[in-house]
Amino acid sequence: MTFTLPKLPYEYSALEPYIDAKTMEIHHTKHHQAYIDKLNIAIQGTKLENKKIKEILLNIDYLPEDKRTAIINNGGGHANHSLFWELMTPNHKGKENKPEGKLAKEIKDTFGSFEEFKEKFSNTALTRFGSGWAWLIKNKKGKLEIVSTPNQDSPIMDGNPPILGLDVWEHAYYLKYQNKRLDYINAFFNIINWKKVEELFEGK
Repeated sequence: MTFTLPKLPYEYSALEPYIDAKTMEIHHTKHHQAYIDKLNIAIQGTKLENKKIKEILLNIDYLPEDKRTAIINNGGGHANHSLFWELMTPNHKGKENKPEGKLAKEIKDTFGSFEEFKEKFSNTALTRFGSGWAWLIKNKKGKLEIVSTPNQDSPIMDGNPPILGLDVWEHAYYLKYQNKRLDYINAFFNIINWKKVEELFEGK
């Protein structure tokens, strides 16, 4: 199976003013596409060609030694970005954006309140040294947990399904926010697709 670039569920300009159209276009067509191209090269001629990316990342110990790093870096980059696009949705009216239902209750039970969750998630994203991601995962015990990973490592590699993720590589925000990562993190909370996060939380 050759991996291909997924189509965004919105236009490049749809997330403005929080994320600008040029950043989205470059991030999607250049950075994500590059991960896919390199992943396809790395798995060419191996038994991995017919596997889905989740299956590959769940079994990194069995990857060919000479291709392991390339597959982890680029496979993780593909998986992480494919999810990231779905985790955002337009919010042109600037309305308050919070989770609802079972997910909202689980966040409150786990972190004390949505505000405390937001603070902890934001701090995890802010203090991720260098390039990487901040995640809300549903861990092996079925509980919510905030973690971060370096580079393009995915929580899937540890058997923990991510339900929310924020890319804190500079290419995700530098055109608009320069070195102001916290401003980018705060903007992200306006466009989180909580409906999608809840679906992932419920295993849909």
